Amino acid sequence: MSLPKVSIIGAGNVGATAAHILLNHDLADIVMIDVVAGVAEGKALDMMHMRGNEGFHAKVSGSTDYALTENSDIVVVTAGVPRRPGMTREDLLNVNANIVKSVLDEALPRSPEAIYIFVTNPLDVMVNYAFSLAGVPKERLFGMGGVLDTARFVHAVCERLDCQPSEVDALVIGAHGEAMLPLPRLATVNGTTLTELMGAENIDAVVADTINGGAAIVELLQTGSAFYAPGSSIASMVAELLFPTGKTVSVSARLSGEYGLYDIHLGVPVRLGKGGVEEIIELDLSDQELASLAAAADSIKAQLSEL
Repeated sequence: MSLPKVSIIGAGNVGATAAHILLNHDLADIVMIDVVAGVAEGKALDMMHMRGNEGFHAKVSGSTDYALTENSDIVVVTAGVPRRPGMTREDLLNVNANIVKSVLDEALPRSPEAIYIFVTNPLDVMVNYAFSLAGVPKERLFGMGGVLDTARFVHAVCERLDCQPSEVDALVIGAHGEAMLPLPRLATVNGTTLTELMGAENIDAVVADTINGGAAIVELLQTGSAFYAPGSSIASMVAELLFPTGKTVSVSARLSGEYGLYDIHLGVPVRLGKGGVEEIIELDLSDQELASLAAAADSIKAQLSEL
């Protein structure tokens, strides 16, 4: 059985979790690349030992050599230094920019037609930086952030309303970080708007839990950052690219006038398909929400100017 090829650059917790989920769903053959010898190879072998129990047909291999990534359909970049307690995503700016450049230098010549998904933090800055280097069409290079943020938003809603995630329709847009923009007034649970189901105090708490979700995990773990939900978010994006359902997801996509913004990657609702970002959806945002998006874009541009 011939499966699509997905290369994951960075075999740490996030990349390996994404690979694990993709394999279990038999969505693609996986190549994991890591700069540390033995890490990608060892995790790949461990996952291959699962096949007898799980029964999936997909295969995974690991290496330090980018030659194995040649002719990938999708390249996911998770490589980078993770956050530690007290660090913001922006603290990682310069070190991870160098990593992103080195990844593109190796991956792009081998898979020039691939779709590129960036996960490295600070995410929106890194995806904008990568786009400036890559020279690929904007539809084929974007960032993950909003899918993860939306999952955290849904969790926060369900914790307070004792509902199931499948009953919640919600989105988080904007930058992946403290400048993210959850949209409670547009969220629904079984078709009823969140503003009808919750008072202002609970809505504020849901928004705060969403924005602080990643930092809360960093503080609890002490020696690392989130990886189960980020890995799941990557896998869900890859699934939508390979087998589109037409659902709306939030990713850091290149804007060309949408929401009044130009020449910037920022978290917005999109539809993904086999060509990458196939449609950017313009929500009817309030003036305050549009101002928040513009402020996030300005912050990203300011950080890009430091690279």
